[in-house]
Amino acid sequence: MNPILLDFPTSFTTERLLVRMPLPGDGKTVYESIKESINELKEWMPFAQNEQTEQMIEANIRDAHAKFLSREDLRLLIFHKETNHFIGSSGLHRIDWNVPKFEIGYWIDSRFSGSGFMTEAVQGITDFAFSNLKARRVEIRCDSLNLKSKAIPERLGFQLEGTLRNDDLSSDGSRLRSTLVFAKIQ
Repeated sequence: MNPILLDFPTSFTTERLLVRMPLPGDGKTVYESIKESINELKEWMPFAQNEQTEQMIEANIRDAHAKFLSREDLRLLIFHKETNHFIGSSGLHRIDWNVPKFEIGYWIDSRFSGSGFMTEAVQGITDFAFSNLKARRVEIRCDSLNLKSKAIPERLGFQLEGTLRNDDLSSDGSRLRSTLVFAKIQ
């Protein structure tokens, strides 16, 4: 089946969060969040190595919106349900619709870090993948040194399947890094 023909919700909620596809106009909010969190993001996220402008982020959001509709990549934005504050970005990436399998990636606005929001969002996204997308495998990959990122799949019962040693460069390109591969299957 052609994935573009798949119908599934473009948003869902968890106890405290609204998780939804990116929409044109979200760039300003995401840009402000990146600006506030840039020091934390630079250590782990390649996109944070380069200067970002609001216009660049809006273009990226619109591209993510189009890719969501075409089912190429399912970026998801995370908002607090009651306050509508933008919390972070996540999504289902590196999709193989034949299996189907997905990889969850994520980053959080550092102003909201440490409150369990990303753990809650990743649990919701995992549930969404298994129930709405009929996933057979959901992965989370993270730098072995990123202890905060590593804690999320551990808390949620993902199994550590292995460590890919020296398989990539750090986000700033200065050192080799190892990647932890966690997964849940059904």
